[in-house]
Amino acid sequence: MKRSIWLLSIIVVLNMVAACATPTPQVIKETVVVTKEVPVSRGVVTVLGVWGGDELAAFQEAVFPFTEETGIGMAFEGTRDLPAVLTTRVEAGNPPDLAILPNPGQMYELAERGVLVDISTFMDMEQLRKDYAKSWLDLASYKGTLYGVFYKVANKSLVWYNPKAFKAAGYTVPTTWEELIALSDKIVADGKVPWCIGLESGAASGWPGTDWIEDIMLRTAGPEVYDKWVAHEIPWTDPAIKKAWELFGQIATNDKYVYGGRTGVLATNFGDSPLPLFSSPPGCYMHRQASFITGFFPEGLVAGEDYDFFPFPPIDPKWGTPVLGGADLIVMFNDTPEARELMKYLASPKPQEIWAAKGGFLSPNKRVSLDVYPDDLTRKMAKMVVEAEVFRFDASDLMPAAVGSGSFWKGVLDYVGGKDLDAVLRDIEASAVEAYK
Repeated sequence: MKRSIWLLSIIVVLNMVAACATPTPQVIKETVVVTKEVPVSRGVVTVLGVWGGDELAAFQEAVFPFTEETGIGMAFEGTRDLPAVLTTRVEAGNPPDLAILPNPGQMYELAERGVLVDISTFMDMEQLRKDYAKSWLDLASYKGTLYGVFYKVANKSLVWYNPKAFKAAGYTVPTTWEELIALSDKIVADGKVPWCIGLESGAASGWPGTDWIEDIMLRTAGPEVYDKWVAHEIPWTDPAIKKAWELFGQIATNDKYVYGGRTGVLATNFGDSPLPLFSSPPGCYMHRQASFITGFFPEGLVAGEDYDFFPFPPIDPKWGTPVLGGADLIVMFNDTPEARELMKYLASPKPQEIWAAKGGFLSPNKRVSLDVYPDDLTRKMAKMVVEAEVFRFDASDLMPAAVGSGSFWKGVLDYVGGKDLDAVLRDIEASAVEAYK
């Protein structure tokens, strides 16, 4: 049997032509040799995605056993602008076999165009229903047809704190919104500041506030109303939406509640905002942010000792504790025997456990053992994901860009800056009416 390098990594760079209304992608390919050799006797499956660096290395390692067992190789093509490259490839009739999308929004568009493979035609659906909560399968479906499998999850419904600082001050972790507000009031009464929030993020300033509002919407209006909000089936002036903003404002616009007051919230970069948790004395005691924020913590801190998290608490008991987040979705364009086998493998626990053991990975698959995660903190995050009865994607990521990364972000900044909330919501609604046409 002929032996060859089994994996080809390709870097795609997009050169944007300023003079053109639509960017013209120019593809530059660079072959990266992977030192591990295994037999490739049955061809190569092409995979398009955004992963690079440690993420790509972990994904490659997770696929090694598949290639060794089946003789099917994988060529991964990485790109800085997945939507543009994928659209170009599809329109040219040259799509990859599989693509890894950062959210289901583009999946819905591709499914509507009829260019995706219905994976229920070859996947073991009974096993999938056992492995993945219904919400995951529903999110990966379009008009009742399953087109993908979620692979790598980010948990956003987390409130970070310093356990040592909590213990020294005699504070206990809240389990409801009422307890959260009561704790905030107690911290203020003690002459301290309960929250650190940072909304500055360059051209993307405002996005951290949208996550707050989305988490609150799930806990006050429920998933069905949340979905209607995302689809603009209810206006932004709806009382359910206004209530979520008001509860966000109860914390974010209260100068006594937030480190640096409103001005500090608006001026502080999101990555710097949790740092006062670790100062002595603490500048703040709580910080709501996704699982990735630990990458911005000071070096040398010990997970579970110097920092920990608790779930963003329920508000209306009937909606429980849903999980807000993001996740990478694997979809299929070319229905080949090799692509089918890789798709089945990636949906199974084995490759997910390999990556989970390396860290920086949460799986939605119930059969992935919690024991494989590298620390108790990650295990706790993963447990939240697999046990959540309701998971919803970040709403702003699913909305048209003019709203989700436009008027919504701006509205958060305007509201925290002191603009009347009704006026803010009317402005976003006006942009949504145009964007959803």
